[in-house]
Amino acid sequence: MNQARLEQVRENMKKAGLHQMIVTETEPVYYLTGIWVAPMERMMAVYLDDTGRTIFFGNKLFGVQPQEGMELQEHTDTDNPVAQLAQTVKAGELGIDETWPSRFLIGLMQLRPDVKPVMGSLPVEQSTMYKDEEERQRMREASLINDECMDMVIHAIREGVTEKELALKVENFFKARGCNSLGFSIVGMGKNGADPHHDADETVLKEGDSIVIDIGAPFNHYWCDMTRTVFYKSVSEKQREVYETVRRANEAAIAKIKPGVAFKEFDLAARKVIEDAGYGEYFTHRTGHSIGMKEHEKPPVASDCEVIARPGMVFSIEPGIYLPGQFGVRVEDLVLVTEDGCEVLNKYTKDLIVVE
Repeated sequence: MNQARLEQVRENMKKAGLHQMIVTETEPVYYLTGIWVAPMERMMAVYLDDTGRTIFFGNKLFGVQPQEGMELQEHTDTDNPVAQLAQTVKAGELGIDETWPSRFLIGLMQLRPDVKPVMGSLPVEQSTMYKDEEERQRMREASLINDECMDMVIHAIREGVTEKELALKVENFFKARGCNSLGFSIVGMGKNGADPHHDADETVLKEGDSIVIDIGAPFNHYWCDMTRTVFYKSVSEKQREVYETVRRANEAAIAKIKPGVAFKEFDLAARKVIEDAGYGEYFTHRTGHSIGMKEHEKPPVASDCEVIARPGMVFSIEPGIYLPGQFGVRVEDLVLVTEDGCEVLNKYTKDLIVVE
């Protein structure tokens, strides 16, 4: 267990007025205990209260070993794990993860009508948004692997290649490098690039296409994420204009990043560049998202986010312009807030690339 992290979460509970809570998602449980379990349909929960008690509830199949300072309450597939949990929780408010399945929550409410479920994700989120030095190093290492993957897939671009073929190369690369899961590989050629979350299909590359490549995966349980847009054989003046606008938007947002600045300022800096160039209506999403053990964490890099940047925060800066029926461009980096500015975790070039 990580006692420092547990104590920080308990301090956050105190600030939120919570006397007890359960942590049920795989990543936060790992963050606090070092135990990595994907429970699927089975119940897993770590119970915390303000007396310092920590109890792990889990199926015997999980193979969890006892830890000093943590009680272990196991069950089997024929037991009712919710009933076991119901015997432990106290009357009053109980913090619950926002993603805890209703099949467990409803059972708990029926067994313990004196317990009031309240949103309980915040105490953990307030801790995980600040990465310690070990976490920062894991994310640096993951981003370097992503740089290598981006270089590989760009060099794999050739006449007749399909989106699916490039996406599969990304998956195979991540698998060979030991990722925890295959992550994702968004590849959008030509007009498909105007769909920010396009699923790679059998579209065949043709001369003059832009290719949006958005790739990432978890390594040592921490995610990387990066997007580059390249062009095949030729680039039109309009494509060049859009690309340079997006790149300048990316760089304008990064230039703003330092402790004490609200997240919304990063979004607004990127958005202003794109709006000033006349493409504001084609930038259809927020500028970025926080990232760590989860691909998308809080807070978002959005125009309404008042959260203040502090050292240790890691998030994406990924402005884009998407012209329906024509093409799209996105340029994405992961950045780490430092004591006096920020560190860009991935190093792959943002110069305009025309693959010959």
